[in-house]
Amino acid sequence: MCPPGKRCWVAYATPARQYLWCVEVAEEASVREVLVAARASAAPDAVVPWEEASVGIFGEPCSRDDIPRDGDRVELYRQLAHDPKEARRERARQLRRDRHR
Repeated sequence: MCPPGKRCWVAYATPARQYLWCVEVAEEASVREVLVAARASAAPDAVVPWEEASVGIFGEPCSRDDIPRDGDRVELYRQLAHDPKEARRERARQLRRDRHR
């Protein structure tokens, strides 16, 4: 008899490529353990920031100690090239400067 478990998906995307792994882990496995299982099944040439990336479940940031449910998608997030809030502030500053000329 197989031990009870759950199936989770692990997703990571770059501008050039998307990665998706399906892993089976113990029912009480944490996000950290799901990532370990995905890393073990990943191709050696997969360039993924396993340790340093922020993580989430279905788009909601979470801790690596959180426990995902059966069928959850654990996501690894890349660092943003530009902070969207700062870019918006800079556009607003530029608009103000342009109006005062």
